Amino acid sequence: MNVIIFGPPGAGKGTQALHIAKKLKLYQISTGDLLRNEVKNKTTIGKDIEDIISKGDFATDEIVNELIKEVLFDENKKNKLIFDGYPRSLSQAKNLELLLSKSHQKIDFIFFLNVKKETIIKRIEKRKILEKRSDDNLGTILKRYDTYMETTKPVLDFYSKKQNFYEINGDEKIDEISTKIEQILSV
Repeated sequence: MNVIIFGPPGAGKGTQALHIAKKLKLYQISTGDLLRNEVKNKTTIGKDIEDIISKGDFATDEIVNELIKEVLFDENKKNKLIFDGYPRSLSQAKNLELLLSKSHQKIDFIFFLNVKKETIIKRIEKRKILEKRSDDNLGTILKRYDTYMETTKPVLDFYSKKQNFYEINGDEKIDEISTKIEQILSV
C-alpha cells in the first residue's frame, strides 16, 4: 500500500504519517527529512537546500523529485510508502504519477489535513520548543504557510477529484485525526 498525506507546515503530517507507518509497517518518506538529511550531511545539494529554506522558500521541484525518485526505485520500499508532505506542487504530483507508473506502483489513499492558520501558529510555536527545529520561527512559518497554500491549491484540485482522496479536519486532536484515518484505511 502507498499513501499520501499532505497539508500545510505544522498540520501534523509527520505525526500522522509516523503513526500509520508503524501500524502498517510502511516507510515514512518525508521530503522535509530527506532535505534536512542532505543539509546535515553537508552535501552539495544540501548547501543549496539550506540557502533556500533559510529564506522561507521551498526546495525546487527538481531537487525534491530527484530525492523521491531514489526512494521509489528502492526495491525494499516498493508499495510500502507513506509520503509525508509530498507532493507540494502540481509539477511534483505529475512527476510522482510518472515515477509510480515507471516503477509499477500506485497510490492507494490520499489524505489532506486541512488546518486553520491560527492552529498552525500554535502548533509550530509548541514544536519549536519541544523539537528545537531550526526552521520553526514564526516569520518563516507564516511565509511557508502562505507559499504552501498558494502552490498547493493546484495539487489539492488535482487529487480531490480522485476516488481515493480524503479531506480530514486537521484542527482536531491528534488521536481523533488518527482514528479517522484508521477508519478509512480499515486497520
